[in-house]
Amino acid sequence: MSRTVEGQTETSAPVQAAYSYCEAVTGQQARNFAYGIRLLPTEKRQAMSALYAFSRRVDDIGDGTLAPEAKRDRLEATRALLDRIRQGGVDEDDTDPVAVALADASRRFPIPLGGLDELIDGVLMDVRGETYETWDDLKVYCRCVAGAIGRLSLGVFGTQPGAQGVERAPEYADTLGLALQLTNILRDVREDAGNGRTYLPGDDLAKFGCGEGFVSETPPAGADFTGLVHFEVRRARALFAEGYRLLPMLDRRSGACVAAMAGIYRRLLDRIERDPEAVLRGRVSLPGREKAYVAVRGLSGLDTRHISRRVVRRRA
Repeated sequence: MSRTVEGQTETSAPVQAAYSYCEAVTGQQARNFAYGIRLLPTEKRQAMSALYAFSRRVDDIGDGTLAPEAKRDRLEATRALLDRIRQGGVDEDDTDPVAVALADASRRFPIPLGGLDELIDGVLMDVRGETYETWDDLKVYCRCVAGAIGRLSLGVFGTQPGAQGVERAPEYADTLGLALQLTNILRDVREDAGNGRTYLPGDDLAKFGCGEGFVSETPPAGADFTGLVHFEVRRARALFAEGYRLLPMLDRRSGACVAAMAGIYRRLLDRIERDPEAVLRGRVSLPGREKAYVAVRGLSGLDTRHISRRVVRRRA
């Protein structure tokens, strides 16, 4: 599928076409993600697009209109495809471009494909309609659907030789995934409620009088919705602070990619904090110019240098 000639990896036409398909899916379906990975060199960007396209397929099954039993069958069929990729059973002339691209990416990079099994497990939790009573319960779900993506991405990014504390890089990648997922949960609280899903922990909802859910543009009567949102924002900020310790362990462009994606979500969190009820009125988003600023900031290394200084101060 790919071969190395004089230190350069060549990609066959069928594999290149498969990657192009995955990049098109990523650009159409995940603008924030696509904004970050454009900062990567070609091979890493393609591998990340393959990971996204496969993950998107799993998510789309969970979010679709099929009956639960049909969704479970589709998810297990997707898991079987993942096993075939893992065992080297997908050739470049396979009719599934996502499988072709992911198979090639997993040969180029040490991607822990078991993370995609975790993603499937997390989506199966959605299919079963599970709810979460405590933050510890919700973390299990978040680690499946987002922490695993952080660890998969780290397989593509790699770490800098000699980076201090590099053995904790998977942990930090996982934690950064949790931060992004909790931000997603806050942003989509009304949309999820409309789909019959509640992700915020039940004990948090009860603490702030929000146990009735979020079915309108205004909070439940007597609820401290602002208090709930600010509580969850603080939790997400703590996760970001811990997960950002990954940045100094990455090369410049991988660090820029992570800083851009995480930076976009941190700014979403700022907007949600300033106007908590905005998430009940519609989807909170960032304008393109603000995303561009975050990308430039990430590429400049400002975030990485800031985190590095903070880590050094903590060790002193």
